[in-house]
Order: sequence, then structure tokens, then C-alpha cells
Amino acid sequence: MTFYLRRSLVSVLALVFLSVPASAYVQKLGPDLYAYISEDDSSANSTFLISDKGILVVDTGLNAEQGRKLLAEIRKISAAPVRWIVNTHYHQDHRGGNSIVGPDATIISSAYTRERVVQSDPAQYPINVVVHGQIRLYVGEHQVLIYEPGPAHTLGDLVVYFPDEQTIATGDLFLTNSCPAMDEGDMENWIRALDHMLTLPVAHVVPGHFEAATPAELKRFRDYLAALRDQVATMYRDGLSLQQVKQRISLPQFKSFRQFPKYEATFADNAEAYYRQLQHRTKEKLGRAH
Repeated sequence: MTFYLRRSLVSVLALVFLSVPASAYVQKLGPDLYAYISEDDSSANSTFLISDKGILVVDTGLNAEQGRKLLAEIRKISAAPVRWIVNTHYHQDHRGGNSIVGPDATIISSAYTRERVVQSDPAQYPINVVVHGQIRLYVGEHQVLIYEPGPAHTLGDLVVYFPDEQTIATGDLFLTNSCPAMDEGDMENWIRALDHMLTLPVAHVVPGHFEAATPAELKRFRDYLAALRDQVATMYRDGLSLQQVKQRISLPQFKSFRQFPKYEATFADNAEAYYRQLQHRTKEKLGRAH
């Protein structure tokens, strides 16, 4: 099995983590804007924006069961129809509840996400808007900016920014105090994407998983990826093998981060993902040279 195929398969399950909070909860982030923090770490968090004319939801959870839990919380606040669903990327834990949460909703995704989903189940995206660059929606009086950061966690992520509420929903580009599981994205561009987020007026950050955060936690996650990048790049240039890099990676300043060996979400796993990205780039350069 190739590395990227193995990574893609692992990534579908990569966030099936072991710690489970007592129950899901909804956190109000601003007028009409809410974060749904899942009680099941294998299921993504969601963000929803309410208006009388319709509701926008970012990510819908792992499956129908999780979708029903999310919809029940939405219905405690509003009976308006769910008109838009944004899937931040193609992994099942972020889109498995689509048909429950918004059976008639327009699904908004990247082109890459649409391609991956339609390959496996064409019926999942009956009405689909694909973002190229960015789009701006208005939900009631509230602006919503949906944009592509470029390859990062996957080859087709979306970020959703709510400027009026100074809130950003990151999908799995950010996990609160945790190592990510890495798909076949681009870690260097991932860091640039986080740098861009940190330039925005933001008070609240809704991660793909775990508790809602502030820009301070977002910057700490960014600094973790940057420290990992610097160490791995140096060792790669010095000719160390992958095994040596995995053994020597040392990030004691981030020892409080959650790590999940079973799902390839550890310092060593992240180092391997970036090392293989560097190998791929070297091979491409050699190919162009010939």
C-alpha cells in the first residue's frame, strides 16, 4: 500500500480519539452564532449561524446519529431550515450528518472534497457549490467568508470566517492542544494558512475537535508545526534516515499536547508525514532537472 493511500485510509479514522467528554455542549460565540462541541471525539465539532430565513452549518459530524444530536441542539434555538452546509474537508467525521442536518441544504465544499466524496457516493452532494478562492455569503445580516487556504491538512480544505462575530471555524487545520493526524496535504502551506488566520480579527476559534479556543491556542498549534518543520528539515538536509528522524524529534515544550499512537497522531508520526513530503519534493525537483 502506498504511503499516501495508507495516510488517506488512516485519516478517515485518525480522529477517533479515546477521551470522551460527559456530553456535547453548545457555546454561544456571538449574536446568532454558536459552536457545537461534540461529546464524541471521533465526530467533528460544528458551528452554526442562525437567521430567520435560514441556517448555515459548518461540518455535521460522523454519521446520522451525530447529525441528529447536532440538529436537536440547533432546534432548541431555531426552527428555521438549514439552507447551507459547509464541509471543511472530505473526511467522514465532518460530513457524515449532512443528510440529517440539512437534507435540502446546499453543500459548500472545495473542488477536491467534492471529487473525493462523489467518487465514493455521488448521491451525497445533490446540490453542491464549489469554492475556488473564496466566496462571501450573507446569512440574515451576518457576513460569512468561506475560503481555500491551499493544500494543508488535506489537498482541499476550507476555512469559514465570521467577521462580525470575530470567529473562525478551522476544520482540522487546528486541534486544541493536540497533535493532528496528517493527510497528504502540505505542512509548510498549513503553517502559512495558520499565520493568515492569526492576522484576522479573531476572538473565538472553533477547532475540528476538542474544546473551543482563542488565538493563543491557535498560535501554539502553529508554533508546534513550525518547530516540527524546522527540526525535520534540518535532519533531512543532514541526510538522516526517516527512522533516525522519528527517534530524534524532540519537542518537550509541547509535551502537554494529546498524542494518539493508534491513529498516527504523534510527534513521530507528524515528523514522518513531513519527511515524506520533503522526499516527494526532492523527487519532483530531480525529475524536472532531467
